[in-house]
Amino acid sequence: MADIGTITQAPPADDRGGGVFLPRALRVLKLLGSVVVTLVGLAALTFMIGRLLPIDPVLAVLGDNATQEAYDKMAAKMGLDRPLLVQFADYLWSLLHFDLGVSLLSGRPVADEIARVFPATIELATMAMLIGTGIGVPLGVVAAVYRNSIIDHVARIVSLLGYSAPNFWLGLMGLVLFYATLGWVGGPGRIDMIYEFDLVPVTGFYLVDALLAGNWELFGNVFSHLILPASILALSAMAYISRMTRTFMIDQLEQEYVVAARAKGVGRWRIVWTHVFRNVAVQVITVVALSYAFLLEGAVLTETVFAWPGFGRFMTNSLLAGDMNSVVGCTLVIGVIFVVLNLICDILYNIIDPRTR
Repeated sequence: MADIGTITQAPPADDRGGGVFLPRALRVLKLLGSVVVTLVGLAALTFMIGRLLPIDPVLAVLGDNATQEAYDKMAAKMGLDRPLLVQFADYLWSLLHFDLGVSLLSGRPVADEIARVFPATIELATMAMLIGTGIGVPLGVVAAVYRNSIIDHVARIVSLLGYSAPNFWLGLMGLVLFYATLGWVGGPGRIDMIYEFDLVPVTGFYLVDALLAGNWELFGNVFSHLILPASILALSAMAYISRMTRTFMIDQLEQEYVVAARAKGVGRWRIVWTHVFRNVAVQVITVVALSYAFLLEGAVLTETVFAWPGFGRFMTNSLLAGDMNSVVGCTLVIGVIFVVLNLICDILYNIIDPRTR
């Protein structure tokens, strides 16, 4: 009877589930609300940038010799004669429909232009991130384990060189050595001209498109063009990731639980990867995500040296030409990238570290 009474007094399963579901739902709603507020603030910032820059959007369309009548008609057509709040409301409405305006350089929608060039930058930055993370994380871990040894000093020198060496110089030297002299890699651009007709653009990612076509010769040509600029771009990311990983690991290796594990006879590398690295994984993820975001928006010099038709090069050309619709659109896309990557980091935190749930 006592057992039956105990079972009867237990809360129903639905109540227990509701008690867990409600806080999680509130956290999700809070997270989504913060994302919405951030995006609206980002839209307001880009809107003000477009209004404060010393470039007249009307004159950028008509030219400096436009008459006053033509100027007024174009300003009314662009909605610049309306109150500022009304302009901002129209701007938000356009963004909700993925309308970023029309590019002055090409006469096409800015969204279409960004969609055309962005896959090239994603492919380049992703390959660079894989190289930078694949080398940077183990290098930082080993440097922390063998602190103040020759391995640690070499790792720190490599990181310093990755920070200090300018990408444009490394790119030029890489082209001279590995392309012009040794012939190990492809030259500027994403693909050789003789292969352009063999590539059927499906996703915009040339490596993926080559795999979908089952053309391994084409895949090899695309990879040969990608590997050198990706490696150059990966140096700075590798330097930052290895340095931060080393710092995080050193802090954890000095904790008491490491001493206790060693006293129990647990192997060094089992402690490092099973216990210590798990505790710094959340911080490493943050560093990797931020590095990836900076690679996506900061590959201008690398794309210029290698004639890479990507996002950074498109944004630079638009800025030099006074194409403010494209510049503001690119700025907005960069901001959205950072917001999305931060959101992904928050989700990964909850998966990897139960303490954050």
